[in-house]
Amino acid sequence: MHIAIVGNIGAGKTSLAHRLAQHYRWEVFLEEVADNPYLKDFYGDMPRWSFHLQVYFLNGRFRQTQHIKTLVQAGKSVIQDRTIYEDAHIFAANLHQSGLLAERDYANYCALFESLINLVQPPDLLLYLRADLPKLIGQIEKRGREYENSISIDYLKNLNQQYEQWIAGYDHGKLLVVDVNELDYVRNPEDLGAIIERIDGKLFGLF
Repeated sequence: MHIAIVGNIGAGKTSLAHRLAQHYRWEVFLEEVADNPYLKDFYGDMPRWSFHLQVYFLNGRFRQTQHIKTLVQAGKSVIQDRTIYEDAHIFAANLHQSGLLAERDYANYCALFESLINLVQPPDLLLYLRADLPKLIGQIEKRGREYENSISIDYLKNLNQQYEQWIAGYDHGKLLVVDVNELDYVRNPEDLGAIIERIDGKLFGLF
């Protein structure tokens, strides 16, 4: 099976992906952030680097998605941190609507995305972590990534709006929405157990 975890920056996707992978003993695929050559430049000058960043992410995510498809077809199970859908429907769309991605570049990007998405197999379950701004900001500050220091509250707010709009119309497969504002599945096993129980219900029809 293939579970994909989606959500805004700081929602806790990576932490949950690791814990679910450990619980289910499935392979985990994380977002490629550390080796991204555009990320720091992007947060310093979004209009200048937005197209470069989005194409880099799209290419990397597509390669990862194709690898995951091969594993699933071979009978293995995978948990993925962030999806190729978010690249287009959340981040590129938000940059365009915010005036940070030019119309010409956005049209070019969307055409590339549409060419690739036909080759993508949707996940068996999409797990959306819903988090309000105070939760996101607290998590971002806690992990202390230097390149995230310049992320504005308005940027996070706009991303949240994009996520809610996208999730409302998601129809590629099973969907589970988890409000994580009051959860701490890193330190509280009960919170993690509650999420796992809901995942089991969606995947295996236990309830």
